[in-house]
Amino acid sequence: MTATTTAPIAAPSVHTEKRPSGRMRAWATRAPLLPALIFMIAVTQLPFVATLVISFFDWNSLYPDARSFTGFGNYSEVLTDAALRKSVWTTILLTVTVVLASLILGLVLALLLDRKFRGRGVVRTLLIAPFLVVPVAAALLWKHVLYNPEYGLLNGLLHYVGGPEPDWISNTPLLAVEMSLVWQWTPFMMLILLAGLQSRDHQQIEAARVDGASDWQVFRYLTLPHLRRYLELGALLGSIYIVQNFDAVFTITSGGLGTANLPYTVYQSFYQAHENGLASAAGVLVVIGSIIIATFALRVVSSLFREEVGRA
Repeated sequence: MTATTTAPIAAPSVHTEKRPSGRMRAWATRAPLLPALIFMIAVTQLPFVATLVISFFDWNSLYPDARSFTGFGNYSEVLTDAALRKSVWTTILLTVTVVLASLILGLVLALLLDRKFRGRGVVRTLLIAPFLVVPVAAALLWKHVLYNPEYGLLNGLLHYVGGPEPDWISNTPLLAVEMSLVWQWTPFMMLILLAGLQSRDHQQIEAARVDGASDWQVFRYLTLPHLRRYLELGALLGSIYIVQNFDAVFTITSGGLGTANLPYTVYQSFYQAHENGLASAAGVLVVIGSIIIATFALRVVSSLFREEVGRA
């Protein structure tokens, strides 16, 4: 009787493919963005760090060997110097006036463009055009074509109707700057608010009209609450730009007649007085103010996205 031996059955070979970990996949996804990130850091963040360091020094470029560390002395001077405080107040006044006027005019134009009429596309394109003009070119246009007391369009119209012909820049310098900025930023506000108007629930509006609501009641109780987020977004984005505006002040008034805002004061301190430390401190304050406003703007944008996703 012979014993039969059975050979052990070999286990099937399982080919296990090694998958990349989550961290490797994340790096592979972000790798194409690294060159842009490095470029952005080199162009924006490194100069800001250098400006922040210089702001702690008493440094006049005419006397480079006499610089000394002053800590927060430059910031204290920016906040206590009468001329600098006036430029801060001018910046606030200019920003509030331009943003409010642009929002009101933009809302009126958005309400008009929300209605259907022949040639609406052409009118919308013409109204957007001022926002596409280069800021310096827009300021030069207002200074020479509109404000000039001898051949300007405004005085030409006033002369035609027999009215006074003032020197706009000399008599009302801050108003002259504000009008040019309002003209340029009203289309931006109009676009944001028009997008808000077109995202309304039209069934709700039709139901309100069936119930006997007037146009004013529809605007007050339905349209305006719906536009609240869009109004906040326009105000915040407009404020970010107007706080940093330099072109209109420099081109129209050259910072004279009480129109010097904080960015122009930074330019004046750096290029005319050669006070590198003082100008850097003022510039850092402008950046901090812009970051604070931008933080609120990002929150409004994120809330708008959440509302749109929830509505979808």
